[in-house]
Amino acid sequence: MKPWIEAMHAYVPGKASTGGAPVVAKLSSNENPWGPSPLAIAAMQDVVAQGHRYPDPASTALREALGAKSGVNPAHIICGTGSDEILHMIASAFAGPGDEIIHVRHGFAVYEGATRRVGATPVVVPDVDYTADIDAILAAVTPLTRIVYLANPNNPTGTCLPASEVRRLHAALPTNVILVLDCAYAEFVERDYEDGFALAQTTPNLIVTRTFSKIHGLAAQRVGWAVAPLAIIAALDRVRGPFNVTSTGQAAALASLADDAHIDMVRRETIRLRDWLAGEIAALGNAGLRAIPSACNFILVEFPEGGAITAAAANQHLLNHGIICRYLAVQNMPRCLRISIGTSEETEAAAAALRVFVGDFVQSAA
Repeated sequence: MKPWIEAMHAYVPGKASTGGAPVVAKLSSNENPWGPSPLAIAAMQDVVAQGHRYPDPASTALREALGAKSGVNPAHIICGTGSDEILHMIASAFAGPGDEIIHVRHGFAVYEGATRRVGATPVVVPDVDYTADIDAILAAVTPLTRIVYLANPNNPTGTCLPASEVRRLHAALPTNVILVLDCAYAEFVERDYEDGFALAQTTPNLIVTRTFSKIHGLAAQRVGWAVAPLAIIAALDRVRGPFNVTSTGQAAALASLADDAHIDMVRRETIRLRDWLAGEIAALGNAGLRAIPSACNFILVEFPEGGAITAAAANQHLLNHGIICRYLAVQNMPRCLRISIGTSEETEAAAAALRVFVGDFVQSAA
């Protein structure tokens, strides 16, 4: 085993089981609880019988549809098995032993894995109240820096930088340092936002990654895409696995792009329930709980630093009641739970379980 591989930790996914209690709501992986578009389901069924044929290796029809939908030249688009594969491809193409890759302390766990996988050195910069600090990122850039990974909005915190800050970061980076703008949750943003598409087609060092796993509800199909300069697309094509996006995934993604009504429903309901859950958590503020403002399909809940009302205890209480959330001790955030937005019934069940948890301790103290 290479020493840099031995230094890695395997990715730990969100729990899918309570460990005993019947599952009431699985809110651990930021999945779309309404599922994919009916058009996408039908499209997958239509191509299943062709499972003995390799898929289109270039995802041609999907790239053309993505280009038409987003106003991007399809030549600037590449597809992958989820955006995760593309994040790894970027590190493989542009970094190796002796190089440095920057990400923020509370960023997406895949960034460190992608860095260590190629033998590069992860440079972890501090954030400010769970939000990326552009000045800290720029201060960490050295002649060894090759890539900066930045999720906006950010997972697992939900925070989102304004467009001006993203542009400031990109403008200040040396042109030989690639900024990877991970926009997996872009569709849930309601504020001033830089999608990066224009910059990725007109500057040499910006890559935007997107996914069909979240708002499109196609997590099981593993379909991601990116917009990048042509020279970077050429490099990524060299390290991309052949036939990397399945036929069912390509068909489902293509059909989902045509179902604006379904996507609009998912966006509307997610934002409505996200705002409602944030309000329910705010009502528990007297017990020390805080909802970090979120632009994603989840809410990060911070618990008190001391006392009995802890994130670990709340996580166990929720599991005992069939609610599976993401306890973030595995990402060095032992005070935090991440609660994905589920259906109305699932989200209300999570809020009710939290109220009971806090109430039990309040009554005990009284």
